[in-house]
Amino acid sequence: MQPGYQPQQPPQINNNMTMSIVAIFLFWPLAIPAIINASKVNPLLQQGDYAGAQAAAAESKKWSKWALIVGIAWYVIVLLCCLLGGLAGMMSGDSTAY
Repeated sequence: MQPGYQPQQPPQINNNMTMSIVAIFLFWPLAIPAIINASKVNPLLQQGDYAGAQAAAAESKKWSKWALIVGIAWYVIVLLCCLLGGLAGMMSGDSTAY
């Protein structure tokens, strides 16, 4: 080894595991592929497969984003339905109780 030579460290790739775990609480069917792909990133980096690690990280990010989008949209729709249903019930003025 030459003096002053430092081995080049492999680039760090964000595996998006945190976003994948958050996504599982919002919409788990799409978060499962995100977690599977996120768990592939570090082993691929250790094997020296940087292109594979980047591809797995990109897939994880894609599935996480879709899970977050669908999950948040679903919660907004449910909230709106509950609020509108409650308002409709209050506005109907039907005082007959069984």
